[in-house]
Amino acid sequence: MATLFTRILAGEIPGRFVWADDEVVAFATIAPITDGHVLVVPRAEVDAFTAAPDALLARLTAVAARIGRAQERAFGAPRAALLVAGFEVPHLHLHVLPAWDESSLTFANARQDVPAPELDAAAERLRTALREDGHGAHVPAALGSPAL
Repeated sequence: MATLFTRILAGEIPGRFVWADDEVVAFATIAPITDGHVLVVPRAEVDAFTAAPDALLARLTAVAARIGRAQERAFGAPRAALLVAGFEVPHLHLHVLPAWDESSLTFANARQDVPAPELDAAAERLRTALREDGHGAHVPAALGSPAL
């Protein structure tokens, strides 16, 4: 059965994509803990990180690190954080977000009411930083497209 993320990848549900390659995409979450919070997701439906092949985990974390470096610069954060929970959607995903301290790294801080223009602006800031970092080949041409 298709997951919510599979439906986003298929274009059935809109997404704010900041990264796309043959194996992995990244898109903004609609409930960010901080501005610039994105989800790094495999194109393949894998239920949990413990079920993923090692090569896929390596690819996901490599992309997450590239995004994290761009987040630090784009949002002036001292660190980027990586969270793996997976309870919300049964499709492996890594939460990557600009971080200022450990106490804010809780899903209790997720904002449910961020206006769409603010989500778009944060995603575009990150897309710009990724291009500046030399990753333009993996930044989709349109915010709403997982295609290159």
